[in-house]
Amino acid sequence: MSSGAGWQAWIGMRYLRPRRSNLFAGFISVIAMLGIALGVMALVAVLSVMNGFERELERRILDIVAHATLEGDGGRLDAWREIAAETGGGPGVVAVAPFVEGRGMLVAGERSSAVDLRAVQPDAERRVSALERHLGGRGFGELEPGKWRVLLGRGLAEKLGVVPGDKVLAVIAKGDVTPAGVVPRQRQLTVAALIDAGMYEFDQGLAILHIEDARRLFRLGDAATGLRYTFDDAATAPARIRAIAEGLEGRYYISDWSRRQGNFFRSIQVTKSIMFFVLMLVVAVAAFNIISTLVMVVKEKQADIAILRTLGAGPRDMIGIFMTQGSVIGVVGTVAGVLLGLLIAGNVTAITAGLQRLTGVTLVDPRVYFISELPAAVRGGEVLVIAAVALALGVLATLYPAWRAAKTQPAEALRHEV
Repeated sequence: MSSGAGWQAWIGMRYLRPRRSNLFAGFISVIAMLGIALGVMALVAVLSVMNGFERELERRILDIVAHATLEGDGGRLDAWREIAAETGGGPGVVAVAPFVEGRGMLVAGERSSAVDLRAVQPDAERRVSALERHLGGRGFGELEPGKWRVLLGRGLAEKLGVVPGDKVLAVIAKGDVTPAGVVPRQRQLTVAALIDAGMYEFDQGLAILHIEDARRLFRLGDAATGLRYTFDDAATAPARIRAIAEGLEGRYYISDWSRRQGNFFRSIQVTKSIMFFVLMLVVAVAAFNIISTLVMVVKEKQADIAILRTLGAGPRDMIGIFMTQGSVIGVVGTVAGVLLGLLIAGNVTAITAGLQRLTGVTLVDPRVYFISELPAAVRGGEVLVIAAVALALGVLATLYPAWRAAKTQPAEALRHEV
């Protein structure tokens, strides 16, 4: 009997068809196939959602924070104009903008909240960040020197109970010496507009002033706290800001977006690894079902195996028959799982919104997840890895049953059938 005629695959496919004599084996085959499909579907969907979350988080963070910052020693940079002119044309530098930053407190009536007071130079800030597009149609033009206006994060405004046009009192720790003692420095500000970045952590603690007003409040004169840099590639920010600082004389404090917000992305990577391992166990369990299915089929087909062996089929032919049967279960389950996973990933935002409307439960709380909706981003490389691992487990699951079939002795099998 020729081993290259493809008859092994034909017989293996016939064994997949459900028969009345062994419906239980067929049922287990379907369960194994569904198990692989569900595991692969969950992996593709979950990892795509986490990729989308990571991408959206990075985009929103980089809208608000700079790629990198260079601050003067002691929080004061007097020669910021000279440094900006010297480094603004460096490799990969897209734009440079001065800023003033400090901690303070905003008070509105009986409500108060600690905030990051950040001051910008409107024209320069437009070049280094996309913060202006989160101002609800208003721009940095709302900030005019001497007008003492402030832009508040929406979460912060809700916490203070204020809307555009209301007054808030800014209080900073640096005090003024008076006959009554040291009095905290304070200034009344007018809320000009609200910032809705879609990230609860920033929206509840962000207040933006004009740089000239902040200089007067913090008594900086013509100095700035530092410079904000935007590069053509955010991933290169750590190396490039270090190179800029090393090329300057003096002492400076440097930071970049990956250092300030790196914990978010590291936690996402750890979670992705754990989820991949846990969900791949579902596929592994389904692979064990393939083993049990094929072992039952081998037991049932002892007579068929014996007849094929007496007709000249060798051990390799037996292995080919049962590996075909198990591999088809793995392939069908994997393909179905990938397609279902891609379908869910492509519609996850609509699915989440529908579940929230149906149950009345907020599934994506911005106070916890930093974003208000669930995005998804499918990465072809990850899908291929998932499919390859699932297929490999499916094929490996066929080896033991196929080996048992190959070891079957025709005479002994036929004797038991008599």
